[in-house]
Amino acid sequence: MPQAFSRTLSPLRVGNLEFRNRIIVPAHTTNFGEDHLPSERHLAYHRERAKGGVGAIIFESIRVHANSLGRPQAVCGFDPACIAPFRRITEAVKAEGARILGQIIHLGRQVEGDFERTVSFGPSPIPWSTSALPPRPMERDDMDAVIEGHVLTARNLVAAGFDGIELQMAHGHLLQQFLSPLSNKREDDYGGSLEKRMRFPIEVLRAVRAEVSDGFCLGVRLSGEEYVEGGMTIDQAELIAPALAAAAKIDFLNVSHSAYHASYSLASQMADMAIDPAPFRELPARIRSALHAAGQTMPVFAVCRFTKLDEAEAMIASGGADAVGMARAHLAEPAIVKKTVEGRTHEIRTCVACNQGCAGMLEKNLPIRCLVNPRAGLEGDWAELAEIVTEKPKKLLIIGAGPAGLEAARTAAARGHKVTLWEKGDAPGGQLRDAIRMPKRSKFSHLLEEQIADIERLGVTVECGKQAEAAAIAGFNADAVFLATGSTPVRAIIPGGGKALTIPEALQNPEALGDNVALFDRTGEWAALTLAEHLADLGKRVTFFSPIGGIAWRTTIYSTLANMKRLRERKVRLATLRRVASYDGGTLTAEDLSTGEMEIHAGITALIAAEHNFADQTLFRELRALGIPVRQIGDNLAPRTALEAVYHAHLAARELN
Repeated sequence: MPQAFSRTLSPLRVGNLEFRNRIIVPAHTTNFGEDHLPSERHLAYHRERAKGGVGAIIFESIRVHANSLGRPQAVCGFDPACIAPFRRITEAVKAEGARILGQIIHLGRQVEGDFERTVSFGPSPIPWSTSALPPRPMERDDMDAVIEGHVLTARNLVAAGFDGIELQMAHGHLLQQFLSPLSNKREDDYGGSLEKRMRFPIEVLRAVRAEVSDGFCLGVRLSGEEYVEGGMTIDQAELIAPALAAAAKIDFLNVSHSAYHASYSLASQMADMAIDPAPFRELPARIRSALHAAGQTMPVFAVCRFTKLDEAEAMIASGGADAVGMARAHLAEPAIVKKTVEGRTHEIRTCVACNQGCAGMLEKNLPIRCLVNPRAGLEGDWAELAEIVTEKPKKLLIIGAGPAGLEAARTAAARGHKVTLWEKGDAPGGQLRDAIRMPKRSKFSHLLEEQIADIERLGVTVECGKQAEAAAIAGFNADAVFLATGSTPVRAIIPGGGKALTIPEALQNPEALGDNVALFDRTGEWAALTLAEHLADLGKRVTFFSPIGGIAWRTTIYSTLANMKRLRERKVRLATLRRVASYDGGTLTAEDLSTGEMEIHAGITALIAAEHNFADQTLFRELRALGIPVRQIGDNLAPRTALEAVYHAHLAARELN
């Protein structure tokens, strides 16, 4: 055991269980379910993480009632049909030496029943967002049905071989909706005082404990803070946690935060790279202290953007928690524990908290993915690279060293191909270098640094300052050529004589923009959203023009709700349903697309117009005409985000041969 991780890697007693170490994969929605049942994709995904050395895995959000199912990818626990597929998963995880627990949940007001044509439940008829419907305020019969669903689900999970159960009282789902004064406005015995708001969650807890008996591992996931005005606070959570433990035997408390509420609260649940996770880590420490003060010493788990084991070690060493949950870190690197123990930290792919493949796909009801780990979710289909080393190495030439070119190079080299990489610039990185200029997207540097370190370790030949032309490529005599030349910004032509800058131009010299900047975005992408905040952070007055009724339509609500809070704090003006009609270098005219009226904005010192990038196909066509075996990857294939660029590059290198 590496001494630097002596606490993290030590065993932990949790009820009747022993975890082999103190790192867990907490419950996180994957959208891998099929017709509300666990799938073979689930099995491969969790087996991979158990094989990677984690102490325990908590299977995602197992629904306890029909009106909590939602999308078909969500997994139910009340139907006995779930037992057999769950048993295959539990056996596979335990065979790799990890424990597996199941989280049981009723989502309450978040599930509006579009798939199952059901009606959502809630303590009070208060919707979670302006665009949502109010839930049905629960009657006693509804409460009894939910309790029965929890009990039946617990029974089925025991039959399926789970080592333990986590009862979900966090993230603004049904039981937290009862706990929170923001969502519980009842005037009966289940609302009002904290004692009354706790009554129904305690009824559920006691019923589940009675079903599984005292010898079975049962814990609770609890939000320590909702981060929304009028919501549950850490002061209240410090009272709730000991009260729950006094009401029924609890073997662990997993402390999270946030509510499923259309505000910053929801964005904090999966904090992206722009959010400092330090405040979240104070919550489990405070609840652990409150429990100990009450004489209750069950283990406390901590979660939220722990990316490396040294962060977990520091948390445990400080007394802030007994174990640490690492969800996105394991999405990015299933073997983070094993590689750390074996001294192979240089092989670890670090989560950059971009929220593009995980939260972004979750919002779209698609299976989750990972930008830095294209194999995530495909473990059953794609073998590890070490298992597919080629017996017939190819001479591969890659043109362009952006994220796609670098990913293709390290993947192909890991498979044993001889790889040469040409880059016209003075250093690798491509458009990632523009993103890194903005502090709130600076974590992309981890991806870039790891890609560069990998190609150096794997012996890839890199030539920077190399302008690739068809004749030079033909003369190289490669067995295969990957064209990863990226894409170029498109300059918007705005009438009036004033220059519309591209985003890269604006980032090169922000001081030259002046102090009153207009941003006109027709992409809805991360780059424009982050630029607006970046310029505001630099002290500039920013007006954000959008031709639709909102902004950032291609990013994820799990991040943009935090962006919106920060933009408001920085007084960024959002001018939606507006088209920039003209700009003369000082005065900007915008058309109100709802009325057709024109608005005059004087004193605009710079205009930045974000358009979708353009991929030049000239070189590709020239190479095809010469009969050179060429394949386009990344933005050269089609301008998208880094998520797609890295995936298609990895796929191309896998398919080589």
